[in-house]
Order: sequence, then structure tokens, then C-alpha cells
Amino acid sequence: MLRANPWTLALVVAAAALVAAAAPAVLAAGAPPAAHAHDGAPGATVKLDHGRKWASDAPLRDGMGRIRGLVAPKVAGAHAGTMGTAEYAALAGQVEVEAGKIVANCKLPPEADAVLHGVLSDLMAGTDAMAGRGKATAPRDGFVKVVAAVNDYGRTFEHPGWKPIRTGD
Repeated sequence: MLRANPWTLALVVAAAALVAAAAPAVLAAGAPPAAHAHDGAPGATVKLDHGRKWASDAPLRDGMGRIRGLVAPKVAGAHAGTMGTAEYAALAGQVEVEAGKIVANCKLPPEADAVLHGVLSDLMAGTDAMAGRGKATAPRDGFVKVVAAVNDYGRTFEHPGWKPIRTGD
């Protein structure tokens, strides 16, 4: 029997609530229902707000700052192949805790929240692989996915002083 990650479940529940809450407004605005589909495609909803970054709130900025602070120092080890399975799993757990805090405390408008959902979906897919829950994906590949999600956040949300994680690749 498969066991789901509690944070993944929380994200799925939050996404379902968001879709349910936003559906009347989306339909009233004339957007096709597929505009809010969450098909699991990487970065499916990660986009700018008409060419501008989305506004963020303090819980989002704080949480993503902590996630960046956890991940950025590990890039050299991941790149060099010196990070082991246990180190990837421990990092995944730390990132999942921070992502859970973001989900619990962040209050964004529905459109920005949908974009954040895309970032968090990619982030959680990466942590699943890092923790060994993504049997088809190696922990290092999960780490790469986490770095990409963190950098997607920085490209799509206002966050004064944000610096992307440099991968050295």
C-alpha cells in the first residue's frame, strides 16, 4: 500500500479548495476550465502576472527564504556527487516542514495562490524524490527539481533582495 506524504496531501487539499473557490470567478471571467487544471505537469501554473511578478506576503517570503537557505549550501555537494541518501532525505524533511508552514500561513489572492501551487507542487515532487519516495527519480534529480522550483519562485514572485540559487552547471 502506498503512503502519501502529509505535506503532499495538504497541498492537494489546498489546491482542491482553491479550485473550488476560484471556479465561479474563472468561469464568470470567460476563462476555460482547463486554465485551472492541475495536471501534474512541472511548472504548469508557474507564470507571471501579465509580465509582472506576483505580490507575496511575509509568510511566503519568510518560508521561501528559509527553503533557499537550506538548499543553496547543498548545491556544491549535489553537483560533486558527495551528498548521500541520508543527507538528501534529511534535507527533504526540512524543506517539507517549511513548505507546510507556507501552506498553513500564506494568504494570497486566488490567482497568485494558483501560481504558488505550481511552485509548491514542483518543490514537493522534488522532495519526494530526495526522500526516496520517488522510486523512478534519483535523489539528486529531486534536488535539481527543488532548486528549479525555488528559482521559479524567485522569477515569479516579488521578494526584495531575492537571489537565485546558482547551480554551477
